[in-house]
Amino acid sequence: MKLVLLICALLIGAAGTQAAQLTFRVDMGMRTVPASGVHVAGTFQAPAGFPANWNPATTALTDPDGDHIWEVSVTVPAGVYLYKFVNGNTWSGAEAVPTSCGLDDGGGNVNRQVVVGGAAVRLPIVAFGDCATQLRFAVNMTGQTVSRAGVHVIGNFQALAGYGANNDATALPLRDDDGDGIYEVQVGLPAPGLFQYRFVNGNTLAQAETVPAACGTADATGTLTRVATATAAVNTTPSYCFGACAACSGTPITTYATHWWNDAVFYEILVRSFQDSNGDGKGDFAGLTQKLDYLNDGNPATTADLGITGIWLMPMMESPSYHGYDVTNYKATEADYGSMAEFEAFLAAAHQRGIKVIIDLVLNHSSSQHPWFQQAVSSSTSPTRDWYRWSATNPGYLGPWGQTVWHPRNGSFNYGIFWNEMPDLNWRNPQLKAAMWDVSRFWLRKGVDGYRLDAVKYLVENGPTLEDTPETMTLLEEFHDSVRAVNPAALTVGEAWSNTRAVLPYVQKDRLDLCFEFDLATSIVAAVNQGSATNLRNQLNLVTTLYPKLQYATFLTNHDQNRVFDVLGSNLARMKQAAALYLTMPGVPFLYYGEEIGMAGSGPDESKRRPMQWTAGSRAGFTTGNPWYSINPNYTQFNVATAQADPASLLNHYKKLIGLRNASETLRKGYYLPATASAAPVLAYARVFGQEAVLVAANLGSNAAGNPTFAIDMSTLVAGTYQVTELYGGQLAGTVTVNSQGGFSSWTATGLPALAGNQTWMLRLRSTTATSTASAQPAFAFALFPNPAAGGPVRLALAAAPAAHSQVQVFDLVGKQVYTGRFAGNTSALDTNGWAAGTYFVRVQSGTAVAVQRLVVER
Repeated sequence: MKLVLLICALLIGAAGTQAAQLTFRVDMGMRTVPASGVHVAGTFQAPAGFPANWNPATTALTDPDGDHIWEVSVTVPAGVYLYKFVNGNTWSGAEAVPTSCGLDDGGGNVNRQVVVGGAAVRLPIVAFGDCATQLRFAVNMTGQTVSRAGVHVIGNFQALAGYGANNDATALPLRDDDGDGIYEVQVGLPAPGLFQYRFVNGNTLAQAETVPAACGTADATGTLTRVATATAAVNTTPSYCFGACAACSGTPITTYATHWWNDAVFYEILVRSFQDSNGDGKGDFAGLTQKLDYLNDGNPATTADLGITGIWLMPMMESPSYHGYDVTNYKATEADYGSMAEFEAFLAAAHQRGIKVIIDLVLNHSSSQHPWFQQAVSSSTSPTRDWYRWSATNPGYLGPWGQTVWHPRNGSFNYGIFWNEMPDLNWRNPQLKAAMWDVSRFWLRKGVDGYRLDAVKYLVENGPTLEDTPETMTLLEEFHDSVRAVNPAALTVGEAWSNTRAVLPYVQKDRLDLCFEFDLATSIVAAVNQGSATNLRNQLNLVTTLYPKLQYATFLTNHDQNRVFDVLGSNLARMKQAAALYLTMPGVPFLYYGEEIGMAGSGPDESKRRPMQWTAGSRAGFTTGNPWYSINPNYTQFNVATAQADPASLLNHYKKLIGLRNASETLRKGYYLPATASAAPVLAYARVFGQEAVLVAANLGSNAAGNPTFAIDMSTLVAGTYQVTELYGGQLAGTVTVNSQGGFSSWTATGLPALAGNQTWMLRLRSTTATSTASAQPAFAFALFPNPAAGGPVRLALAAAPAAHSQVQVFDLVGKQVYTGRFAGNTSALDTNGWAAGTYFVRVQSGTAVAVQRLVVER
């Protein structure tokens, strides 16, 4: 019954997917067929349009040429189906399917199974009540990020097995029904033989695994493939790791997917306010190019530049507004900023310095002056009328913050969530969608490295439900595919200004790569202002628990918020601490231009987006003309030139922090662990990557915290002695002994002055011994899969021969034990049902050997 329910669930999940033809064929040559004929029944019948599943009389096969091969074709959605043939039209004539090629439903009833993917399936001829040669493919996807398109298998067996043409990457999906990380499928073949195959993480040939030479055999094109021997009645391939020649179970899983953006520090720029090159008072591409050496001069040996490695340009497409969020031409640059050639020159200069560039893409709305909208307004029969939302009467509902969203225009009402001059696009219109996908490809072909998406949660409305709709999620999946078709490495980061839990769906299922973490930003600033670590610690634990590891964008404030310098009361010590926090936390950091020099700005949006302050001279060095908006009054004190000359300035503090992050793989890619400190105002956490850790200790109070003690309950660090260095000051801070659980307690740094108010230590731990304190313990490792787990069973596999019994304990991030048990042998199972989503540490002890592994549970 459990299996049947699982299959039904799979079929429900497949509803609405691409339909394919499925042909059943059975050889009745050894049977006497009654006048009622031959039928087939199973779970495919209702999806194929028959009244009900498992009806032995409704799906008839025919034998028009009298060769005793009876067949029928039906059209079904992609999915997994159970079936059996019936000689006649009642269950008394049902075949007895051998267990070697069928699935037992748990009650002794055995059925055949077929998997339907994205292509027609014409099953091999099988004798009634008999089996064809069975070949089971299996691959272990442990440690892989499985594509939204799933896992497939390709090879020269496909045509024989009825799965269309050989090497069709869409035809034959594999399943991981029991959640153990091993994806598998079983097919029937008309005859034994040797077959070549490869696995595909996705559904295109470009996503096929590269088979190592150690286990690869060249096919006719010279591509290395795996080889399956199918000479027995039932044949099974080894469940090796994807792209490997060996099983995964011997390798501890301490890795997770990272990308180029996890190595980056981004800088947000309003082009209009950065640097004016021609004296018209407006920043431009040429001015931006002139100032690239300030951001990153392309020489890692120099220290004069800020060191950022990514730029986010606020809207730079043609627009009637200073901010650019109402676009009139999605394929043109804003004339105030310069020509397309000047933009391309900037892009090339940035890339030459190793700086990635992403640009704002406004998908939610256009300008009311866009030709599309002008045509739509001119006539109710205009080709672009349906590219926007219209109503003959006012529907009456308001927007999320009580604003008017239906605006009168020419006798009708037009929908615009932000402003009557920024009408929302109607993403339900296929022509509009095609035009915008074309835009998304246009700039990628120019060479931009990705997009920041404005107002992403408002894209597709569902009646009065204006945000976070399922249709928006589906649209983002399509957007992801459109972008990746041009640049598989492009970054997408969204503005879904919501609480953390509401943001999560936007970074799941291949929608967006990152979203800005507004709740974390608010918590950082509040913790520094209030001198309290509690709420920030809780938010950090929540973010680390819920998001895909490291995949969120961190910041302090942005162009829509009062500048952080004002929010922190113009307090430079607090500014330095806030910077130290988000530049040492997990995630991808984004600085807002001028943040690093203490630019102020509150109130109207224009005040938050004033011209950059380069010097204490006339017009702050921004322009030789009249600036488009007034310069900040504090520019004579807070500017780049003055800050560069002061070793203790905020700017030089930012340079130091960014340089440390750029130099430290642990600060860029390490996972997060909460740590404890003996002083209440001190927030402590660790970043761990490989066998190195950085312990961050931030004294949020205004008074010195002395020399507090620190503790970490558990980590993946091996036991031994670690040298500690305070990275910011470059001072040695003693040693710490890491125990067999990867933790330590009551440790105090030595050789450092007291941790001052609003000061942050970055304490790097590097091993000086090879498990010196655990020399009596044998090498020991285990694996967990699937990891991450989605609830349900998790398989634990020991890599070495265990003692008679092993003990397993599971702890959450704050050290609370959530499970304990004992098992014999090399494997055990953990049932994670009922566990909250989050990160756990699994500790296994077998005799005197101890190992610790991280387990992530997702919901």
